[in-house]
Amino acid sequence: MNSSKLRRQIAYDAARLMYQRDEREYFRAKMKAATRLSKSRVKPSDLPSNAEIREQILILSQILEGDSRLDSLFQMRLEGLRMMRIMARFKPRLIGSVLTGHIRLGSDIDIHLFSDNLSAVTAELDFHGCHYDIEFKRATKAGTVQTYRHVHVYDRFEFELTVYPLSRSNETFRSSITGKPIEKANIKQLERFLTEAYPKTDLRTELIACENKMDPFQVFYSLLLPLENVKQNPTFHPEGDVLYHSLQVFDLAVDRAPYDEEILTAALLHDVGKGIDPYDHVGSGLEALQGLITPRTAWLIEHHMLTHQIHDRSIGHRTWQRLKASENYEDLLLLGACDRE
Repeated sequence: MNSSKLRRQIAYDAARLMYQRDEREYFRAKMKAATRLSKSRVKPSDLPSNAEIREQILILSQILEGDSRLDSLFQMRLEGLRMMRIMARFKPRLIGSVLTGHIRLGSDIDIHLFSDNLSAVTAELDFHGCHYDIEFKRATKAGTVQTYRHVHVYDRFEFELTVYPLSRSNETFRSSITGKPIEKANIKQLERFLTEAYPKTDLRTELIACENKMDPFQVFYSLLLPLENVKQNPTFHPEGDVLYHSLQVFDLAVDRAPYDEEILTAALLHDVGKGIDPYDHVGSGLEALQGLITPRTAWLIEHHMLTHQIHDRSIGHRTWQRLKASENYEDLLLLGACDRE
């Protein structure tokens, strides 16, 4: 195979692996692609650079995501600025694809923070009600083993906050893709960049809207968590508490309708009302979820208790006919089956 053609094919295949999140590291993606495409050993000159793979990822995202990618990019930049303002005392710097514009579906927002005390960073996140995990990652660079402190924040978009010692706040970091100094922006630089990049946008108004926007997943989390303490009748629910039951129903729904987000959401949230009002868990749950779920998901949750009457044939004929007339009837039966199992 022509070496330049092989190089392009490896770049495309590696980009596809990374776009689909099968691989997260450039080196592993290109080696897996090279092994797949060539039966003989691939010469180093046939391996594409990280920059070539990144360019292919960008092309893939433009083809598959269209204009929605640009809308997401704007929202992610706003969210990045919002988070940087929250973490202002840690000298935040926005880096990576959100700044450069090379985002794809599933990209996170990368921010560097500088503090000698990781607890001070997490305390600030706790104060603002953020949900996060901490990861310590060891890596070898230039023969030196380093431990990186990553804080993964789960919000409307996912953030990766990398916390460096305060002494490194003036250091020049280099890109693993190009080897050149990474592009970065502090709060003032990002504000100026957004004003210039989106001249017709009222940045202040957009940020206020961004800060006031409710994150549905944070609400889902807050409604699900108390269900761990809501016990159920062991005759009907030998699995125990409502949270465990809900996760089991969700897991079964994933097996049956893995790509139907509305069914999966209904499966996960169908019993959240039991933590609010156990005597009217359907009504109280729907009230808490109002405006956060689609009409189809709401319909499935609203009628899920009737599936048990359908199953044991105790349902009234008129009610059954009304349900059967819905285009979502088969989906309702699927939810009911997962609930019973």
